[in-house]
Amino acid sequence: MTPDFPEYALQAIARLNAAGFEAFLVGGCVRDAVMGRRPNDYDLTTSALPDQIEAVFAGERLIETGLKHGTVTVLLSGQPIEITTYRRDGGYSDHRHPDQVTFTPLLRDDLARRDFTVNAMAWNPETGLEDPFGGQEDLARRVIRCVGDAERRFDEDALRILRALRFAAQLDFGVDPATAAAAAALRRSLELVSRERIAAELTKLLCGPAARRVLTEFWPVLAVCLPELAPMEGLDQHSPYHCYDVLEHSAAAVEAAPPDRITRWAALLHDAGKPACFTRDEAGRGHFYGHAKVSAQIARELLTRLRFDKDTVRRVSQLVELHDYPIDPPEGSPDRAVRKLIGKLGPEDFFRLLDIKRADALAHHPDYRGRTAACDRLEARARELLAQPPCFTVKDLAIDGNDLLAAGVPAGPELGRLLNELLSAVVEDRTPNEKSALLRLARSLRETDQD
Repeated sequence: MTPDFPEYALQAIARLNAAGFEAFLVGGCVRDAVMGRRPNDYDLTTSALPDQIEAVFAGERLIETGLKHGTVTVLLSGQPIEITTYRRDGGYSDHRHPDQVTFTPLLRDDLARRDFTVNAMAWNPETGLEDPFGGQEDLARRVIRCVGDAERRFDEDALRILRALRFAAQLDFGVDPATAAAAAALRRSLELVSRERIAAELTKLLCGPAARRVLTEFWPVLAVCLPELAPMEGLDQHSPYHCYDVLEHSAAAVEAAPPDRITRWAALLHDAGKPACFTRDEAGRGHFYGHAKVSAQIARELLTRLRFDKDTVRRVSQLVELHDYPIDPPEGSPDRAVRKLIGKLGPEDFFRLLDIKRADALAHHPDYRGRTAACDRLEARARELLAQPPCFTVKDLAIDGNDLLAAGVPAGPELGRLLNELLSAVVEDRTPNEKSALLRLARSLRETDQD
């Protein structure tokens, strides 16, 4: 293996070696290099103690990231690189962080404390790949496996359970049977993990190419983190449009949606309200009247509980609530609905809504997946409209409040009401977005009000 690591990372190894210390690139960057991928960041592990690391890199910008745990971040060529002393971890009384760490002169000791074999490999230019736990073989087998005893690894740090599933989804790997069994057995320990860390891991999982498989295969584990969605499992929709239960349908929609965090959370949550809205008619057919609104409320509550920022909560729940909104009428032009939704959501989230509608359709019974064609037509028309001079909000009108004041409209509520009525008229194609036409319509609207 001759990976193409950046010069600044190799320089860090060389400087530590020149000072008499061992040093290796370690963890995710080595895993990615073995897989032929370009790493996002680079971590080093070394026999040097923290004060010795700082001495080797004296004159460089240093960030004392976690001296207690032996970690110093060094900026070389403007790039950060984390350098950590070889260590053994003590007990994990909080099931998340080691109570203490002990520095060790042995690389193997440091690799033995890591979570998965694929992350327990190290490399330097002189000795090549160090892989005492079979990480390279597991990469070839496409499997996530704990280093050592899986239950012990998960008991030490419960977040590792989600990390295992996240890596399986991101890399499209299976999970070793002993590791999967330990994740299931210790799944309740996820209740001890901070909500923010759960949210981050779930988001990465949902955006992975194998998210659908992991969601369905490991649902008993994930349900601990997503209890609001537990009623979706096994709920037969009793509809010719559907060939999956609600959970399977939602997972299929996630897979069919673009791997964008807002879109995929909306795809996962778009039918969360169906269990609460489920009814069957006299013929035995299932119905879910009002489920979009209930789903949006569940989305707001779930995402708020997981400490997502307010903007994400708003955008995801809005897309969930609108996922069944009829944009393409059976007769006439859809321009009115398209303009209205672009004004409400903005162009970016409007196209996300179309992506969710496509994903929803693709997760239906194969006989009813043709509705994606309507989304394609709407996207093409929306892009045409966006290429024209915009008029989706009041600020896009060819007149403003000053023009109406000059035309004799008094300041106050009437001014705002008129601007909104003019916007509606433009959006609905009842008048062009031209100053003279808008002023004529404003006069007409005022005269009608005064009659």
